[in-house]
Amino acid sequence: MSAASFVVILPVKPPALGKSRLRGLPDAQRRDLAAAFARDTAAAARRTPGVVAVLAVTDDFRFARELAQDGCEVIPDGAGEDLNATLRQAAAEADRRWPGATPVALCADLPALVPDELASALQEVSGPTFVRDAAGTGTTTYAAPPDRFEPHFGPDSAARHLRAGAREVVAPVRTLRLDVDDLGDLGGALVLGVGAHTEDAMSTQPQPGDADGGPPLG
Repeated sequence: MSAASFVVILPVKPPALGKSRLRGLPDAQRRDLAAAFARDTAAAARRTPGVVAVLAVTDDFRFARELAQDGCEVIPDGAGEDLNATLRQAAAEADRRWPGATPVALCADLPALVPDELASALQEVSGPTFVRDAAGTGTTTYAAPPDRFEPHFGPDSAARHLRAGAREVVAPVRTLRLDVDDLGDLGGALVLGVGAHTEDAMSTQPQPGDADGGPPLG
């Protein structure tokens, strides 16, 4: 396998537990959007040049079936609440299945992600490398060879990755930086353009600011 090959690791919370900060949305729409974000992120990653597989990690067996039908490989989460431990275990599994490929941890809430921007970021991968989020303090993407794969997701993860010696991607990859945590982020993603699953989830549920009393997007 060539040095330019990557396996995207996608950690996915059960949709019923995800996106709790999308306040003002009905619970059903919040769940649908959490699932849609993950499916759109996976779809963009699968279309990215150099990505040989998307390895989703989730304990939601129903959603695991949907991800598998979308073309992802799926494994259960063996580390529970410790995201970084989950990612390290998944990276080891990725190395076993696709030896020679570089594991890439990717947040599952990037509904506006376009493959060309992920590809641009992956072109900068040389040793441990990360992508800072739009807010400036977090991380949406971390890549490293299997023997150096030590992610530091969590509060102030961008600074933690820098202190650990990871290089920061400098490409202007807007859709790779915009992880959706709240309604403001969702409005920004909709402006950039979201994937088909998120579009469907938005069109089939009440919009923020409608009769549910939620704030408007944007």
